[in-house]
Amino acid sequence: MAEQDTPPDDIPQPIGKASTAPPAKRSETGDTLRFLVKLAIIVWLFRSFLFAPYSIPSESMLPRLLIGDYLFVSKWNFGYSRWSFPFGFPPIPGRVFGGTPTRGDTVVFRGPPVNDHDVIKRVIGLPGDTIQMKGGVLILNGRAVPKQRIADFVVPLTPNYGADKCMAQFQDVANGKPVCRYPRFRETLPGGRSYEVLDMGQTIADDTELFTVPAGRVFLMGDNRDNSEDSRFSQASGGFGYVPMENIEGKAVVIFWSTDGSANWFLPWTWVTAARWSRIGGGF
Repeated sequence: MAEQDTPPDDIPQPIGKASTAPPAKRSETGDTLRFLVKLAIIVWLFRSFLFAPYSIPSESMLPRLLIGDYLFVSKWNFGYSRWSFPFGFPPIPGRVFGGTPTRGDTVVFRGPPVNDHDVIKRVIGLPGDTIQMKGGVLILNGRAVPKQRIADFVVPLTPNYGADKCMAQFQDVANGKPVCRYPRFRETLPGGRSYEVLDMGQTIADDTELFTVPAGRVFLMGDNRDNSEDSRFSQASGGFGYVPMENIEGKAVVIFWSTDGSANWFLPWTWVTAARWSRIGGGF
């Protein structure tokens, strides 16, 4: 029998199709989970270091902010601390890249005594400043801050600002609709920074002791001067006293949404009618 020719060893042999393994299929569930994890990380970074949303729950910052306003807070202005991060985690000590607010800034901070909620107020005093209220007039470093009477502030009575929030002497009617009408004033701080405040008459908040702001802290007040728990009151009496710098989360920048509370989540067209469009885009 004749010998069969065998191919030389240096000639490459064809690879059979059976030796090619099909690529492994990626799990759709796994892809979804990976996407959600990446999205959560991006949102966490954005909220922690750039901007975070905040909603207004009370009337303490009238007339500038209404219940139902939603605003963005910038996070980098005064440095970063544990309260820069959602839920205060990680609990880093002190502040990094710390900066000092300017008098008149509107800031969001973590409220004492147990640091369990966010609060928004206006910066009035910096470390070393002396502050006192006399007859409803703000005294800053021994000088009265100019307080000019301007037109009344009129806010409609709506589902999120009902008659229960407006004392009888301030209730009125405008264009056939019930409103709350408050005396409004303009305060002007040293350096020219001005803002509007409400004054509802003589209250215990109009006359205070003399405060001296300690190092590393700020003195904050609400613009609705007679309806605000703030640095004028100790923690024991319902306020929060001097606020540590590391509790400040950021600076109010712009209102991105506002609603009067009349919307129904199950009726999408009411989202439009409930919106206070003129307030959207308002800055600080």
